Amino acid sequence: MRFRCRIVDAGCVSHLTRVVNTITKLTKSCTLQLAANNLYFILTDKVANGGVSMWCELCQANFFDEYQMEGVSAEQNNIYLELVPENLSRALKTAQNAKAVKIKLTNKHCPCLTVAVELPSLSSTSRFVTHDIPVSVIPRRLWNDFKEPTVPDFDVSIYLPPIKTMKNVVERMKNLSNFIVIEANRNGEINLKIETDLVSVSTHFKDLGNPPWVSDGSSQCNTQDGDADAMSEARVDIKKLLQFLAGQQVHPNKAICNIVHKRMVHFIFLHDDVSMQYFIPAVA
Repeated sequence: MRFRCRIVDAGCVSHLTRVVNTITKLTKSCTLQLAANNLYFILTDKVANGGVSMWCELCQANFFDEYQMEGVSAEQNNIYLELVPENLSRALKTAQNAKAVKIKLTNKHCPCLTVAVELPSLSSTSRFVTHDIPVSVIPRRLWNDFKEPTVPDFDVSIYLPPIKTMKNVVERMKNLSNFIVIEANRNGEINLKIETDLVSVSTHFKDLGNPPWVSDGSSQCNTQDGDADAMSEARVDIKKLLQFLAGQQVHPNKAICNIVHKRMVHFIFLHDDVSMQYFIPAVA
């Protein structure tokens, strides 16, 4: 197994840093899958994660000037690593004014991602800062645990209001309840509601629009023929929702919410060269 890459463009360094910072806000530990054309940051829906899962996909050609990897074999050309994203985030923060950043899979007492940052220097010799980030190599027999989650057959799919606005609303509601109900319909309306013995609060958004999903036999909307005003809902842990909204540092071009009635909320954030999916299970 071999992996090495290099970034020269400062814009690409800061973009990658924003992606890693977002992931750091969501989880203490995650899986990094390295493939020939893409990188994936993965969080599986283990009970330890409270059932939430994440799938973040980056197109390597849009970030790296050089990118070389050899997986475990020609047929299985992948590398799966377990790492603490905060360590990678910390290393990338030192690279914001760098001339170049190299990342390489190394073995120093244990497997590491070594991030070598070449800093600008007044003299002719370069200054380097090196970070060794410990990683665990995930054996091939466990790779099936990290497959891309299938998009569930949702009851409604809707574009989200501005993330900042939504975050501010959820932040205020968090002080009143541990759970929030997200409900939406196919008429471009979404409501955020909390209900306790003492108080019920709801915020309404309208005219948001619904994505035109093309039915390709895979996943699609369940209720294409039903009443467009009918609401589908899911009650979720408000902290998990806020953690996702507050952690966003990659401002998406499109933000979509899919609701599987009373079962799950699935968010898709699309940026030019990054897509992030986040799944939060419903609670009864």
